[in-house]
Amino acid sequence: MTPNFQSFPDGDVLAEALAKQVAAALQQRIARDGRALLAVSGGRTPQRFLSALAAQSVDWSAVWITLVDERWVDEVSERSNARLVRRHLLQGPAAAAHFVPLHVDAPSPEAALAQIEQRIAELPLPFAAVVLGMGDDGHTASLFPGGDHLEAALDPASPHRVAAMRAPAAGEPRITLTLGVLAQAEFLALHIEGEGKRRVLDAALGSTSSRAPIATVLAHSVHPPTVFWCP
Repeated sequence: MTPNFQSFPDGDVLAEALAKQVAAALQQRIARDGRALLAVSGGRTPQRFLSALAAQSVDWSAVWITLVDERWVDEVSERSNARLVRRHLLQGPAAAAHFVPLHVDAPSPEAALAQIEQRIAELPLPFAAVVLGMGDDGHTASLFPGGDHLEAALDPASPHRVAAMRAPAAGEPRITLTLGVLAQAEFLALHIEGEGKRRVLDAALGSTSSRAPIATVLAHSVHPPTVFWCP
């Protein structure tokens, strides 16, 4: 599905606009079903967005939050996406949200797959909102080009909601949500910043033979995805 594009003059304006649209999606779902599920990304780019979202007027006690992916590290690590969420999103009134991390006490993501699969299955799916990021190689979540389980994780017919992933560019082993569960989100957003990321995305979307995971995810989105970009 072709995404909608929204451009902003800088990261602060983008963060505020994205936060408001995600908050609206959450509130709409709460009004309909009594609770809402959100998945967010890690890394440095979403920090301003997470802080802006924490300041939104949402019935946070009715919101469940998880991650689109996680490095297989403990939360004490600066590379933990769960640590990022706790530091920037689960603050003030937003601390009332129910946070469901993807890392558990297991030696590897492969050893934890069944446990994490069950954890996600028990959430109020489909996602009311998912906010993705994108790397310079076109990966999103931990759906990396060259990943050892990429084909299965990008199979829209797969019944699995999570996958373990190891790839040369990934650093640590990862666990990631799969295309099937991401594509069902009622509001799917891609948050990217910088001219370089825009060129990567344009190239991925403009090629009929693109193998970039981000292009595959956006193409399979059930609802029109939205790209939030600033220079």
